[in-house]
Amino acid sequence: MKLKLFWMGLAGLVLAAPMFGADQVPAAVASGNVHWILLAAAFAMAIASGLCGLAQGKAVAAACEGMGRNPGAAGAIRGVAIFGLVFIESLALYTLVVCFILLFAKS
Repeated sequence: MKLKLFWMGLAGLVLAAPMFGADQVPAAVASGNVHWILLAAAFAMAIASGLCGLAQGKAVAAACEGMGRNPGAAGAIRGVAIFGLVFIESLALYTLVVCFILLFAKS
């Protein structure tokens, strides 16, 4: 198992080696459009975070109401609610990844 991880790590380093030699300026920075990219990324993250907060609040409220109405199903409701919260939070994380791609992409 350790040998397999070693070879996978070595392959990752070998495949990433050409990136260390790249000395190109991204096209967005060269053309002066970096301010618009920052603004778009900020708006995208703000909207995604706000909507995630609203969705999580609504999901937790519904889960609490469901557990209050049917205490016998509290365990199942809690498990499904946590699973749903994970999916809701993944929206913000995916948006953060897209923002980083926009900021650091080389064209």
